[in-house]
Amino acid sequence: MNTPVLTIEERQNIESGAWFSKLSQPLRHAILSRAYVRRLSDGGPLASRGTPAEEWCGVARGAVRVSLVSLSGKQVTLTYCEPGVWFGDIALFDGLPRTHDADAQGETTLLCVRKADFKELLSQHSELYDALLRLNCRRLRLMFNQFEDLNTKPLSARLAKQIIMLAKSYGIEQGEEIRIGLQLAQEDLAQLLGASRQRVNQELKGFEREGAVRVEPTRLVVLSRDKLLDIAEG
Repeated sequence: MNTPVLTIEERQNIESGAWFSKLSQPLRHAILSRAYVRRLSDGGPLASRGTPAEEWCGVARGAVRVSLVSLSGKQVTLTYCEPGVWFGDIALFDGLPRTHDADAQGETTLLCVRKADFKELLSQHSELYDALLRLNCRRLRLMFNQFEDLNTKPLSARLAKQIIMLAKSYGIEQGEEIRIGLQLAQEDLAQLLGASRQRVNQELKGFEREGAVRVEPTRLVVLSRDKLLDIAEG
């Protein structure tokens, strides 16, 4: 299979990713040579809960929204996969169906490896087993940190921390301000934090009064990262 055609920016997002960049050059080349490019428009479906796992993906541009439907029928956002993040390997390992829904948040480009090629990569590159083990250990650590925050920190601290993370992943510097490029409604933020939209709205108004952020209709602008850090650590 030919090396996929990505834009310069998309290729850089993949190659500079925290996980991918630490792989050996032969393994990086092997992954790229077996991958194909998939482009999705905003809201485009990628995977559905309960369906067989068919591919392993890396985000080259945009974001992938991982969600589920609650017992009441409400769609709940769990996380967003940002550029440089790879996902989908767990279901390929255990052979069980997908555990969540996944769709594009904004215009999104993915680098995908089919199941058969993924298995072939594992058989030819033992390094990939160790690399994926480290990746999943990191996911577990992040998950435990989120559980700890949920049970020990007030909503204001968790919201400030979430905004800092979004600014790091999707921030666009504009002078002294950082505009978060990912389009998120307050309901989306609330779902990420396990809170109501009303409470998140109240906290954001407080952040605005303190000069930490500016709230726009579908965007957040960070005015002071230091003030957000103080709130997150308070």
